Amino acid sequence: MIPLDDTVTRFLLLAVVLVPLLGAVAALLPAPPGLRGTGPEQAVLRHGVTVTGAVLAAALLLAAAFDHDRPGTTQAETDVSWIPALDVRLHFGVDGVSLPLVVLTALLCFLCALYGCRRMPEGPRPQAFVALLLLLEAGTLATFAALDLMVFFLAFETVLIPMYFLIARWGGEGREAAARKFVLYTLLGSVVMLLGLLLLGLSAPGGPTFDMTVLAENHGRGVAHATQLLAALAVGIGLAVKTPMWPLHSWLPDAHTTAPTVGSVLLAGVLLKMGTYGFVRIVLPMAPGGIHTLAPYLAAFATTGIVYGSLACLFLARRGNGGDLKRLVAYSSVGHMGFVLLGIATLTRAGVNGALFANVAHGLITGLLFFLVGAVKERTGTTDLDRLASDERGGAALYGRAPRLGGLLAFAAVASLGLPGLAGFWGELLALLGAYHPADGLSRPAYLVFMAFGALGTLLTAAYLLVVVRRVCMGEPPSPGAASAPGTALPDVHAHEFAAWTPLVVLTVLAGLWPALLLGLTDPAVQSILPGVSR
Repeated sequence: MIPLDDTVTRFLLLAVVLVPLLGAVAALLPAPPGLRGTGPEQAVLRHGVTVTGAVLAAALLLAAAFDHDRPGTTQAETDVSWIPALDVRLHFGVDGVSLPLVVLTALLCFLCALYGCRRMPEGPRPQAFVALLLLLEAGTLATFAALDLMVFFLAFETVLIPMYFLIARWGGEGREAAARKFVLYTLLGSVVMLLGLLLLGLSAPGGPTFDMTVLAENHGRGVAHATQLLAALAVGIGLAVKTPMWPLHSWLPDAHTTAPTVGSVLLAGVLLKMGTYGFVRIVLPMAPGGIHTLAPYLAAFATTGIVYGSLACLFLARRGNGGDLKRLVAYSSVGHMGFVLLGIATLTRAGVNGALFANVAHGLITGLLFFLVGAVKERTGTTDLDRLASDERGGAALYGRAPRLGGLLAFAAVASLGLPGLAGFWGELLALLGAYHPADGLSRPAYLVFMAFGALGTLLTAAYLLVVVRRVCMGEPPSPGAASAPGTALPDVHAHEFAAWTPLVVLTVLAGLWPALLLGLTDPAVQSILPGVSR
């Protein structure tokens, strides 16, 4: 811990939230003559790297100054009246739940800007691309730092705008339909969520308030069970769409498949976390009675998503099914986020800690996977698994043609399947342990069934990822009588790719070998969210 004055830490958090917003505005202005370099397009791309780098530095300094002896207490807090008539306040702060997601968001946005500086996707002006990227970062960081329900909702919705345009203007084939589907699903979910947030704020026993700290400390006392149930259901539906929970997930594969590489990285690594974060930050502490009633249903949907996502990936991975590698990784997110929801649905410290750990692990690993899939497409011109696997049609065969890229893809795959010693292992394990001993009042036999299906999902995950590694990295032998294509080399990992991917690899290993680094932050905060829960 670096001892810093409270005023300094508050300034750091405000800088983390506001600097990307100011940078987005600046990206649309003409570049000063001394910063144009080889041209205004190159200048604005460097601007994106500079701004996201400054935000990452501020986030890391904030994490270093964070009092790790009090991770369950809100720190770096700013509370200013914004709309007095509605008692809406610009209230920001971080604790052990939100701080890891703030740092993860800042890191992924910086790596995307760094990668995009050399691999700018084809489309409209780079100025718009950089501005949208920074606006997305500002909205996401504000979501994780907000401590007022209305500010949370506004930040939550702000993210939709830049992601829509990133998909619709810089995406691949079918991008406009995928972008419309993304916005339609999330907006409809948000309307329902807003009603639930208003219900939570207006039904507070001490008088209407949207202050999340006050509502969380109250833990639903004095609020009727029916009100808590309705609020938990309404807010949960909106958050489940963004998570995405089966069967509200169908927007995700299309959005991921058509989005540019950096869009897919941020969608999987950052935006999906907003939904599960909302469950932990809002639903669990503010409507405990309602979520207790809904928890078995949430667990059932979560385990269905785990098995469904794994079976869909296994189908896409099989030879002759015309599977798309990017779409496969998208469906894998449905399964992985199912473990996050299962951990939350156990209402135990172990399960919720596992959900928070899996959130961060998924951001690191799946972000790396989408980077690698984008690199494979740049080199081979396709993400069709049958083409990538078939030597006779110039398949990838990465181990022989681009060994470093092939090795990284294999590493990301085994991390995603939950190999012990890597980040993907601990979150899934803790979620399953939480299901083994759910909270008091929940049916243990039912949760044992959920745990069994979750364990089946881990086996299916290993199956399809190993099939993908074998087909893409090793290739397949040509059919009898067919002439094999020459084993020409592919460009291996470039310097800018190495710079963008190395932090994700290092953090995946570090989180796997030293899980206490993250669990030490989340566990005290979870104790305050679930008072009276001993395990």
